[in-house]
Amino acid sequence: MALTGRAALLAALGSLPVGIWEPSWTGIFAVNGPLALACACDFALAAPVRRLGLTRSGDTSVRLGESADVTLTVTNPSGRPLRARLRDAWPPSSWQPGTEVAASRHHLTAPPGERSRITTRLRPTRRGDRHADRVTIRSYGPLGLFSRQGTHTVPWTVRVLPAFTSRKHLPSKLARLRELDGRTSALTRGEGTEFDSLREYVPGDDTRSIDWRATARRYSVALRTWRPERDRHILLVLDTGRTSAGRVGDAPRLDASMDASLLLAALASRAGDRVDLLAYDRRVRALVQGRAAREVLPSLVDAMATLEPELIESDARGLAATALRTAPRHSLIVLLSTLDAAPVEEGLLPVLSRLTRRHAVLLASVADPYIARMATARGNTDAVYEAAAAAQAQAERDRTAEQLRRRGVTVVDATPEDLAPALADAYLALKATGRL
Repeated sequence: MALTGRAALLAALGSLPVGIWEPSWTGIFAVNGPLALACACDFALAAPVRRLGLTRSGDTSVRLGESADVTLTVTNPSGRPLRARLRDAWPPSSWQPGTEVAASRHHLTAPPGERSRITTRLRPTRRGDRHADRVTIRSYGPLGLFSRQGTHTVPWTVRVLPAFTSRKHLPSKLARLRELDGRTSALTRGEGTEFDSLREYVPGDDTRSIDWRATARRYSVALRTWRPERDRHILLVLDTGRTSAGRVGDAPRLDASMDASLLLAALASRAGDRVDLLAYDRRVRALVQGRAAREVLPSLVDAMATLEPELIESDARGLAATALRTAPRHSLIVLLSTLDAAPVEEGLLPVLSRLTRRHAVLLASVADPYIARMATARGNTDAVYEAAAAAQAQAERDRTAEQLRRRGVTVVDATPEDLAPALADAYLALKATGRL
């Protein structure tokens, strides 16, 4: 229970005439006695807080950057009307900075024996699960002089999923996939591809694709057409070690890697390939296996929602061993990790042959666009030194990438905005040449 500002204001106003005309205990009692009686009556007429019934409903998941509405239903079983202010508390990351007070506080009225609903709109700023905290209700009497206050625990969880901003690139990548898949006239031929159909030879076609047996049975030259293999296995490996915690722009590298993984998973599942996910640093943080094509994307998004970078050095040997167990047959292993020299040379290179011996390996890394801006800086001594440092860092990164390419690894190194489409293009290139 608590006094309101209105009661304090009335007490202050009543003290003025007492101080001027009757500065005594009698004067104080004459003013504050009726006020205290009014407060007691107001308290007695306020609806009890602890007897209220509270339930939740609404959204249980939301993409990062979008809004989720959670409805709180308050039931007033008492015989007195409920006039209250309510605070629906959630973690600070459930709202944009500076909007928490307006979003979490509500005015509430509920007649005797009836229900009232309020909606709290969340706009989370981080991935993961957001759990509802306490609901604090302050019930006022009809005069607004005194209030009852109580707290209720009403559990609810909203899972904040990755934003998947790269899905805007999916239509163009699917169009390229349809060309590779033989659904347009741009049919391809490459080592290890699947036979698709026969068509009539036209000048300029590769004569090695002529089917002489089929030609002997018809009056025109028949040409074999090919399409990329289907039902291939792709294993997405997210390195969740300390290097994934580095921030590029406003988000950690891990978030950009997730976005690129989701675009590749959506594209590969449309291509008829099987997609699995492994998140690893020193132990398995997430594992998604054996999902049907229509279930792949929802399963990956749900598994990635709660992943956070771990501030520990990744165990490359453990990662390679776990990847080999997860992909026992020939697969495309897409490793989303770093191109920093030390982690690659000391961790990945010694175990790389175990992966490349059995699988095709593609490494995708998030580049910092600030390094490229630093490399072009000029004008004063500090800018020149920054440009030299950026050039040295980029040269070291290029050397590391070249070491990986010499060992048969396809390397994609791009900024967060370009990583997802670049990774999808690399996958399509591998598919077009039959290297999957």
